[in-house]
Amino acid sequence: MLFHRAKTELVTADRALPGRAAPGYALTEPHTVLGHPLTGPYPDGLEVADFGLGCFWGAEKVFWQLPGVWTTLVGYQGGHTPNPTYEEVCSGQTGHTEAVRVVFDPSVISYPSLLKAFWEAHDPTQGHRQGNDVGTQYRSAAYTHSAAQLAAAEAARDAFQPNLTALGLGPITTEIAPAGPFYPAEPYHQQYLSDAKNPSGYCGLGGTGAACPIGVARTTG
Repeated sequence: MLFHRAKTELVTADRALPGRAAPGYALTEPHTVLGHPLTGPYPDGLEVADFGLGCFWGAEKVFWQLPGVWTTLVGYQGGHTPNPTYEEVCSGQTGHTEAVRVVFDPSVISYPSLLKAFWEAHDPTQGHRQGNDVGTQYRSAAYTHSAAQLAAAEAARDAFQPNLTALGLGPITTEIAPAGPFYPAEPYHQQYLSDAKNPSGYCGLGGTGAACPIGVARTTG
């Protein structure tokens, strides 16, 4: 019972694991699917968005398939422990959620279109879990990089709620906040479900069937 509580209650900063000054690894390989570098600096004109929607293996795949997405990478965000390991995050003692960083071209795909994919790919009403995956690291989150992103995320949440309510689901529990430090996950987690790595790997992600009434992809030319 104490272990279950530790995984489903957010740890406070004073009780979080101490972490470390730097990670013990570097992301040197390009994106397995898109072929671009995982970490910045990114080309001029691109923007960054961060989302948590359950296990980041399946969550990342949702976004790398969208036109206009330049690269994606998975990591840990929203917690207290600097440079945590996967095992530490899974213990519930860092405060992080499993997150996906999406680097996108806003002339091809809009941030509201990313939000639409985010909301529809998971159940944002479940609190500290996503399906059978239980723990604070599976909580729903949208971490924003501008005032415009923050306003759009909050507006999308409010627009989506009535459709969830119509299905008998409860209130959205998604954490929406300005982005804090993003700590890239270990190399083996990156593009985990790609054809080059684990095309038949585990993915516990599942949407509600409700449509989010926002987001229209932009196309060039």
